[in-house]
Amino acid sequence: MYVTLTPQGGELGVEGYALYEQSGYGRKTKNGLTLAPVELLYLVYRDKIQVRNHSYNSLVADFAKNAAFFRSYLVYQDMRERGYVIQTGPHDFRVFKRGQRPGKGESHYMMRVVSERDLIDFRTIQREIKATANMRKQHILAAVDDEGEITYYDVRFHTLKQLPERGELEASTSHLAGVAVIVYTKEGSGYDTAFFGKRLDDSRIMLSTIEALYLAYNNVITLGSMEDLISADDYYRLVHEADPELPDKYIVYCDLKKQGYTPKTGYKFGHHFRVYAEVKSHSEMLVQAVPHGLSLVMNSISRSVRMAHSVRKKMLFACLDDDGIMYIEFGRVKM
Repeated sequence: MYVTLTPQGGELGVEGYALYEQSGYGRKTKNGLTLAPVELLYLVYRDKIQVRNHSYNSLVADFAKNAAFFRSYLVYQDMRERGYVIQTGPHDFRVFKRGQRPGKGESHYMMRVVSERDLIDFRTIQREIKATANMRKQHILAAVDDEGEITYYDVRFHTLKQLPERGELEASTSHLAGVAVIVYTKEGSGYDTAFFGKRLDDSRIMLSTIEALYLAYNNVITLGSMEDLISADDYYRLVHEADPELPDKYIVYCDLKKQGYTPKTGYKFGHHFRVYAEVKSHSEMLVQAVPHGLSLVMNSISRSVRMAHSVRKKMLFACLDDDGIMYIEFGRVKM
């Protein structure tokens, strides 16, 4: 329900235009000033207008028949209280920089409102980020929890900078210990400088399953003993039995390696990878592989972002689709 305040007999008369000109409320039409429900409710809440036969409570009851209305209103009210001019827009809202308004500036943010339990479809997120980027604006996700608290996230595509290639590794023999792979190589070898595996002693390194697969497929190591070699494909099937997420993780691992990064297990952080731009420096990113078509609950994304921020890392979701991998960064932002 949109409400138009008309100059002829409306509750506000010609003063309605001042709401638009001075504070960016509503949209001017030939019939008067048209207000979206969230704008109308907020103006009633702030005692700036009155609506015949309605109170704030009765308006809430009417508008809240749309289950998503009240959380959108909470975001609208919060942004207004923070000094922003905010209007309904292509996503849920478009938000102007402080001090700017329609006719006196351009919107800076495109904002989508979700609840803590909403499923976040990464295909939709990609489309919306692309649309926002094409308009040269910043995409904001406003997540409203069950107590009405709002957390704002800056959501954007993350382009990985291509890093220099590292030196080649010498061919090595290895043997299996379950699905783990132990490589025989002296301390200080290329495996150490390239940050592969965990050194057990001065002559042995244990590789993670994904590292072993990567090196086996690139013909750097042979798997098994001379008497009982297994192929990279056979080892892949063996690992896949123990790790159903392997196909998506391996694709992302190879892509990160191709671009010069060093992915290591992110298990201790609850994600697929922690990722280094430089060997043995502080890891810069946590990366989670997201299979094509997968949706994640917003509170799960929130946990991921909070974990990444607590250890001073960026949180990237690597979205796999038919066109390759798109990295989406979520970061909490203060509005």
